[in-house]
Amino acid sequence: MSDITLILLGAGSSSRFESDVKKQWLYSGEVPLWLHVAERFEAMGHFAKIVIVSSAEDISLMRHFADYHFIEGGADRQASLKQGLEAVTTAYVLVSDIARCCVPEAMISRILKAKQEAGCIVPVLPVTDTLYMNQSPLDREKVRIIQTPQLSVTKTLKQALQTDTLFTDDSSAIASMGEKVHFVEGAADAHKLTTLADLRKLPCIQPPSDRTLTGFGLDIHPFEAGKPMSLCGVPIDVDYGFKAHSDGDVAIHALIDALLGAAGMGDIGELYPDTDESYAGADSTHLLSDTVKKLKRYGYEIGNVDMTILAQTPRLLAYKGEMRKRIASLLGIRPSLVNIKATTAEKLGFVGRKEGVTVHAVATLRYFNWKTL
Repeated sequence: MSDITLILLGAGSSSRFESDVKKQWLYSGEVPLWLHVAERFEAMGHFAKIVIVSSAEDISLMRHFADYHFIEGGADRQASLKQGLEAVTTAYVLVSDIARCCVPEAMISRILKAKQEAGCIVPVLPVTDTLYMNQSPLDREKVRIIQTPQLSVTKTLKQALQTDTLFTDDSSAIASMGEKVHFVEGAADAHKLTTLADLRKLPCIQPPSDRTLTGFGLDIHPFEAGKPMSLCGVPIDVDYGFKAHSDGDVAIHALIDALLGAAGMGDIGELYPDTDESYAGADSTHLLSDTVKKLKRYGYEIGNVDMTILAQTPRLLAYKGEMRKRIASLLGIRPSLVNIKATTAEKLGFVGRKEGVTVHAVATLRYFNWKTL
């Protein structure tokens, strides 16, 4: 059995990536980047366990894709690494960044073959350009570009990180203890994705799939006298509203469920539970705006929306145009991509008895096409 655990670090916020999409959630085909990286390493067959360190919110979605060992990260790389190391029981640990997308297997082989050479095995590249520091040239023959992944003796790395000093990589922490660090040949293909321009330097990443993802949503709310009514974020001129934990905009609630369904992200009750008092009386347009931000962050673009409002009362014909424009504005798409239908229940059931409203919604998503950046 392997004596090496792999830790993949991906708890960062992608603040330098200059996009609404987190780089971990760019899609290669139909696979998000973090999973693409994990599966590449898994296919190499060297590891007893793969640990993925990410944010709690990301992990809740990651679990829908795969069954790796997930650990919630910390405020910075070092804190996240320490969290991940708590799950490591093997003698060695290989630490890489999810943003290091295209690590060649030959480079991993060089690292693993040297595992007994030092407390930390580090892939490096030579510097080919002239370097200066404070107006003085440096001898580039003595300078190396440090890459990840790096292989460490687990016990040594854990000990090296028991300090308040922040290190930029594992080798720096281990070297600070006086332990030996051994260099092996790195690889130019193991480029790290940091900015949008880096996407052109990653040969293993494929364009996103053009598949259309479809979701369905349905919601029902009874009437409550004396409350204001809003449908699709548009005030309706009646003297009753909806009985609900939030403002009760049944149309927006159905739409949120449709969008989440298309993305495989659960339902509105999971994201905005009615047991959470912070959502008491919440404006549903704010919930929809937050949902749209999440969809963008996780690599999706909204295609179109179709909604059917089933209501015996109130009459909605005069509001449909405004509803279309309001929803389009909230979703960031053209009004022509939003369709609002309203019908009665022919006096049948609770809707026909004028006790409430039900709404059906269908929404489509596409994977964000980062090739256009």
